[in-house]
Amino acid sequence: MVFGFKRRMPRPAFLRPAAEPRAGLRRVEFAELAPAPVPFLGQAAYVQLALFENLSRAVIAAPNLTAKAGVARAAGVAVQKHHALLDELRLLAEHPEAVMAPFAPEIDRFRSLSAGSEWAEQLLGIWLSTGILDDYFARLAAGLPGALAGRVQAILEADEQAEVLVEELRLAIAVDPTLTDRLSLWGRSLVGDTLLIARSALHAAEGRVGADGRVGVDVEPVFTDLMTEHNRRMSSLGLSA
Repeated sequence: MVFGFKRRMPRPAFLRPAAEPRAGLRRVEFAELAPAPVPFLGQAAYVQLALFENLSRAVIAAPNLTAKAGVARAAGVAVQKHHALLDELRLLAEHPEAVMAPFAPEIDRFRSLSAGSEWAEQLLGIWLSTGILDDYFARLAAGLPGALAGRVQAILEADEQAEVLVEELRLAIAVDPTLTDRLSLWGRSLVGDTLLIARSALHAAEGRVGADGRVGVDVEPVFTDLMTEHNRRMSSLGLSA
């Protein structure tokens, strides 16, 4: 099933510039966030599975054998990350399927929204979402306890997917320069949904969520960093963020 453009919704509040910290909230950086290991690993593992599914669909839609082979390698990286994160859950004596299950509905919805309606949209959606989410989860992993932090960061920081996706996107734009405006719009429409998935990981952070469900710190600096990198990725393809 493929999806066309959806009308852009207003940006979530955490994507808008904040004049000053909200009352009662303390501004933090990535290094201060300490996720609960089990739900963090479950969510990160299911994100990788969703990326693998979208990459597998992109293999089917690829216009030639070279593109198919390159995107297939990228899919292989995503599934390797998925299995490596499952191994970390097993080391904690957890059942991976049970831990991932609560995150499946929201991430599946996101996977459908980011699927795109044709080849170039598929690739851009995968590249942008992979970049934001891998960057975010890798940075958040720094707050995991002990040696787990380093192992998970090493898993998520592997970026072999990026090169082949960028190469194919540049080729598509070179063949059809009219893609630039359409892909710029597509990239802007995706970023809010991608950051909502990232933000939801904070609800697994120990001692961060109050009885009202609010995260008890001002995390806007965290998302400012992610947006800076997102804008850099868009600009590297000549797209407006």
